[in-house]
Amino acid sequence: MALPLSELLLRALKARSALRDPEWQSGLRLFNGFLEGNSELAVDLFARTAVVHDHAAEPSASSAQLATVETFVREHLPEVRALLVKSKNSANPEDRRGVLRFGTSADLDRRVHENGISYAIDLRLNQDTSFYLDTRELRAWAKANLADQIVLNTFAYTGSLGVAARAAPAKRVVQTDLNRAYLNLAKDSYAINRWPVVRADFRGGDFFEVMGELKRQNALFDCVFVDPPFFSTTDKGTVDLEKEFARLLNKVRPLVGDGGRLVAVNNALFVSGAEYKKQLDALCADGYLELELLIPAPADFVGFPETRVGTPPSDPAPFNHSTKIAVLRAKRKDGKKASS
Repeated sequence: MALPLSELLLRALKARSALRDPEWQSGLRLFNGFLEGNSELAVDLFARTAVVHDHAAEPSASSAQLATVETFVREHLPEVRALLVKSKNSANPEDRRGVLRFGTSADLDRRVHENGISYAIDLRLNQDTSFYLDTRELRAWAKANLADQIVLNTFAYTGSLGVAARAAPAKRVVQTDLNRAYLNLAKDSYAINRWPVVRADFRGGDFFEVMGELKRQNALFDCVFVDPPFFSTTDKGTVDLEKEFARLLNKVRPLVGDGGRLVAVNNALFVSGAEYKKQLDALCADGYLELELLIPAPADFVGFPETRVGTPPSDPAPFNHSTKIAVLRAKRKDGKKASS
């Protein structure tokens, strides 16, 4: 028999007790309903703001569930100052960006702290939250491994992976995204960490066009991040994680210096881990790429033995979540390194 939503939420909160930040400054997925008993809801904490992702096919039918979440937050998380609800399937763009259940716009947190780094956030930037909690371990890896390196962050969005690399500290980080407004938030993250903002390192433009420009400039990087959206298309090309992800990786391979790394993130829910691993193995078959590391999603996204209910629509193994992160080590025939 399915547990009521209030019980599912309480069980999830108790399981995350050791992960919660006592100073209320970090981000955490409080409830991953898709894996913890209610596929219509997810609840995130960003400092003292709670964000509900409402995935109901008919948002108007979810009012009782949202009332339950609000009651739960008020009772068990009294430090929370604002509760924002994002209705993914609403026809109203304002509903998708977020509507306050309680609190005011001034109460919405505008930064989070993680692993000694501050990140600027805009919880109403679009239908997500401007900061992806499921790549927390990748940001930790970047900070720990990219000191003195030259880094390219493609599909940078609001730049969190590049910010983590900059904190390593990397020698240089180039952030590129189609939407310059997103890159402005990356610049805000630099500012609150008191790092200089070099305008040339924030490049707005289409992925395919920018990659072409960098190749013509013979640019080489020690590490290239490729974390694209599930699907997008412009007059320059198409991004499709389900069918053409290998093509995207091949676009950036010439930009990775000898001994450098290519970090590939595929978060397509219906691409199994085995299928993605097969794609990576095919890319490595020529001997110029080698799989170095798989980076897991954090526990608050995966769920816990006492909270998990059911199984995902596709098996993520050998990854632990549909956000599948692989680090590939590159070789070059010409032996050129990023610093050469």
